[in-house]
Amino acid sequence: MSIKFVDLSVTIKEPNPGEIREDLKEGLTAKIDYLSHEDTAEQMMQVFGCEKEDLPNGLGWANESITLTTHTGTHLDAPYHYYPTVNGERAKTIDELPLEWFYGDGVVLDLTFKNDYEEVTIDDLKKVLSEMDYELKEGDIVFLRFDADKKYGKPEYWTDFPGMSAEATHWIIDHGIKIIGTDAMGFDIPFEKIAEKFKKTGDPKDIWAAHRVGMEKEYCQIEKLANLDQLPSHGFKVMTFPISIHKASAGWVRPIAMIKK
Repeated sequence: MSIKFVDLSVTIKEPNPGEIREDLKEGLTAKIDYLSHEDTAEQMMQVFGCEKEDLPNGLGWANESITLTTHTGTHLDAPYHYYPTVNGERAKTIDELPLEWFYGDGVVLDLTFKNDYEEVTIDDLKKVLSEMDYELKEGDIVFLRFDADKKYGKPEYWTDFPGMSAEATHWIIDHGIKIIGTDAMGFDIPFEKIAEKFKKTGDPKDIWAAHRVGMEKEYCQIEKLANLDQLPSHGFKVMTFPISIHKASAGWVRPIAMIKK
């Protein structure tokens, strides 16, 4: 038996249109400063007290410095991102989350029938699970497949995708699920569509509704997944361990699916 590994993350790079939107341009783009082997030769000479001719072809080491937010690229949101508290208790930051949450059985819900800007409903979830002949169980790691990652690097990646409703988010969590991931850039519908909805209804509950479920129930979401179309609907393991950052609202993650062949 062999195992096929599938990388479910996007690559952090500069420049990257996939991370650019006009109103958040300074917030989510990554700035990468590259130091080549030629650039660092002098540094190595100082560290080791050697001459340039003592280095192989006069070359040092490669290095990079990166400036980015914890929500750049494929990342996992901690409960603290949604609100300071969960059901009245202090919300956990990314460094406080149990490692047991991040390894488990993967489940892919094919929601590619949803149109951009539409919210996923409980009936949508029940329909997909019925077609899969699968029942969610405690500890499953649930992925929402919209194929929105196919727009990554294009302006519409930021503006054209479906999202979760609060009701559907509650429904998944109530099955004992702690980790829900999406291949869209956001978990809710796009910001502009939320603003339009709020303008019509005037109801504050329409603002960031799926995220705000985290005010009541403890869960995490992964945003900006990729390659969910390469996975079966279930029957595989997945690892989604985030980088531990002290008191942070999120951490970068490179989710890996492991499929038995």
